[in-house]
Amino acid sequence: MSWWFAVPLWKRVLGALALGLFFAIVWPAGTPYVAFMGDLFVRAIRMLVAPIVLVTIAAGITALADPKRLGGLGGRTIGLFALTTAVAVSVGMLVATLVQPGVGAPLGTATAHALGEPVTPYQQLIGIIPLNIVEALAKGDMLALIFVAILVGCGTVVAGEAGKPFAALLQSTSAVLLKIVTIVMEATPFGVFALVAGAVASKGVEVFVNVGWLALAVVLGSLIQILLVHSLILKFLARLPLMPFFRGIVDALVVAFSTASSGATLPVAMRVAEQNLGIARPVYSTVLPLGASIGKDGTAMYVGLLSMFALQAFGVPLTPTVYALVLLTGALAAFGTAPVPSASLFMLAAVLSAVGVSAEQTALVVGFVLPFDRLLDMTRTVPSASANLTVATTVARWEGELDEAIYRSTADA
Repeated sequence: MSWWFAVPLWKRVLGALALGLFFAIVWPAGTPYVAFMGDLFVRAIRMLVAPIVLVTIAAGITALADPKRLGGLGGRTIGLFALTTAVAVSVGMLVATLVQPGVGAPLGTATAHALGEPVTPYQQLIGIIPLNIVEALAKGDMLALIFVAILVGCGTVVAGEAGKPFAALLQSTSAVLLKIVTIVMEATPFGVFALVAGAVASKGVEVFVNVGWLALAVVLGSLIQILLVHSLILKFLARLPLMPFFRGIVDALVVAFSTASSGATLPVAMRVAEQNLGIARPVYSTVLPLGASIGKDGTAMYVGLLSMFALQAFGVPLTPTVYALVLLTGALAAFGTAPVPSASLFMLAAVLSAVGVSAEQTALVVGFVLPFDRLLDMTRTVPSASANLTVATTVARWEGELDEAIYRSTADA
């Protein structure tokens, strides 16, 4: 098996992607027999996400040690994520305005899909503080876990000498969890093979023909966000060359595409941040878990795009007020979206209700998009993963926590 491990993980994953597509086309009836590999892989990743978020953020805060520095790091991180999210919503709206995927869309033929009770901004706000930490861990409530982790980390730092043994425990636990991640990630090619085969076999490649313009808009929006927005941030704010960055994050982008989950991508994003980009642990262990919850460029872009798609399909007049409302509510909805597949579809109600679209009409949009949303979700998760690593790299550069020798060596690997 030495030859298998000698091949870089990203090459094995890309090979598995191609093999999964081929398998689904040649023998679609066989995909249920391999589905267990994808299910086991996703379960293993999600098993790690909640404890990693809780422990690594707290450990990252204790590693910073200086509360003043922590404030600067947190402010810069949230500011950059807010910037990329707002720009992403604007990109989605712009692409939809140019491509106009909703004009003539047959929403009347779709089956309405129940959306459930929408979560109000007030509920999102008070939900940040959990009533029960164990329940928040069990549910994987990311915003609540981040809040608890920040409190634990800050409390440990403020405790001074008395907190040092606990800080050491957090650092040790974080190291153990990341080693477990390394072990689990060796199963990535098998999981990717099964996930891609299942998606293509169940929905078929023709799903892009059914809503080709919408698919094209998603791809264009994702490319603009990655190749233009993120590149500009790295070039002008971080003042770093682009090639080492994009080559170094391939593993994370491939996992993001195959799992369609920012949360599931978090463990491998942490690995590439340290090994390929040279980001110090105090930065990546704080920024990346936070980004998995609020750094949703792909979700923001898609919410803006799909909102415009729905408004075009229903013939709603697109006034400056409508554009402003979609931009504002889309950015807020993206911040509150869970890092799981297709979650952004169910945040759509909050955006569309702000511009006068009824719940019944929103349900029709979801019913029209949901049957093939998996492949679109896979595509739009890629810019979210890229955004998280872009922000982490930029913040590390500003904080003096970026090893440029490691960062630049990736281009020669």
